Amino acid sequence: MEKMLKTVTAIIMLVVIAVSTTGCATAVKAGDLMKGVQKRATGMFADREAYASGMSDFAVRLAKTCNERDTGKNVLVSPLSVIMALSMTANGAEDETLREMEQMLGFSKEELNAYAGAYMQMLKDIPAASGTLDIANSIWFPEDSRIEVNKDFLQTNADYYDASLYSVPFDDTTVTSINNWVSEKTRGMIPQIVNNMPPNAVMFLVNALAFDAEWTEPYKESDVMDGDFWVKQTKRRRVPFMHGNENVFLYDDNAQGFIKYYKGLKFAFAALLPDEGVDVNDYLNSLDGEKLQEIFKNASKEKVITSIPKFKLEYSTSLSDVLKEMGMPRAFDRDNAQFGSLGKSDYNIYIDEVLHKTCITLDEKGTKAGAATAVVMLAGAAGPPRERIVRLDRPFVYMLIDTETNTPFFIGVLNTPDPEHP
Repeated sequence: MEKMLKTVTAIIMLVVIAVSTTGCATAVKAGDLMKGVQKRATGMFADREAYASGMSDFAVRLAKTCNERDTGKNVLVSPLSVIMALSMTANGAEDETLREMEQMLGFSKEELNAYAGAYMQMLKDIPAASGTLDIANSIWFPEDSRIEVNKDFLQTNADYYDASLYSVPFDDTTVTSINNWVSEKTRGMIPQIVNNMPPNAVMFLVNALAFDAEWTEPYKESDVMDGDFWVKQTKRRRVPFMHGNENVFLYDDNAQGFIKYYKGLKFAFAALLPDEGVDVNDYLNSLDGEKLQEIFKNASKEKVITSIPKFKLEYSTSLSDVLKEMGMPRAFDRDNAQFGSLGKSDYNIYIDEVLHKTCITLDEKGTKAGAATAVVMLAGAAGPPRERIVRLDRPFVYMLIDTETNTPFFIGVLNTPDPEHP
């Protein structure tokens, strides 16, 4: 019988909806976990600039590395989803493995926990009219004796990440339960994240994210007209474009773009269109967190005539090689990974895979986007002019950003709005 270990009432990142459709998982008492412990980090934004730069840098590095591996495809990643899943995992890491993870993520384990708690507290007070950015976290481990999970590890993730804890039989029923949980938390946008149950699996750490917001000024039917999107200089697709006016212009030496706000102004869509002759991949590779923050700081308030293609896409990838390349290879090393703070097993515990899926729909009303990340643990061996025109009719970089810090929680490259006909 599956048992859900109900976490303490700590809240992390976003308000999490109670589980109701995770297979046969049912809520029971939290056992030996402390009751009523809540962690809050009130000083998260004391150094807003350092936080924004660090989170932006991780977002850009993640997008660049994925784009290098999938050049020419529509790449879309949620750095927020990835960093949540890896931060929970880092709470079980030790020594060199932990140092690599902290360096790759750009923050210490303690900072990651504190930022997560404070960010949720801030988002908790956002009016529903501003749209929703919901994040849920969960940890799944076997009910048999193959691993003795460290209770401090579980408590920390319950406190800071509001992680729901599931002690379950590690078989196909749990694969279904995890996928049902992800589907519910992403409102059906990500119906599946895990494909099978590895025989030596000892833990799944899962994050699910759902974003839904309407534009401050939705497009009218008369604002939508078909036009050409140039996939390449000599190759085009006929797609619907949404035409409008915005009032924040973005620019640097090689690109120009704009910000379009969602209701409540807490979240926004930002686009950067490389100049003619500048390849979108080369442009993305030129960015880093500091440069991206400079672009937002230098934004000018002026009229921008815009054209945005309607698009809907999905992206799925294994981040294992990506994260190794970004600087945390030891966590994936079967013999040398150090996850002693996670729990005890007869065999060494290591990360087998980090699975990541995203989707987005951008249309006249607004934007819906979902993301899920699963960490699978195994045991084994100059003065601008006053009016601009930015027509997103060729490959461009785009983001969904939190306007408080201008940090992307989604970032991608759109190579074609019609992924079925690239």
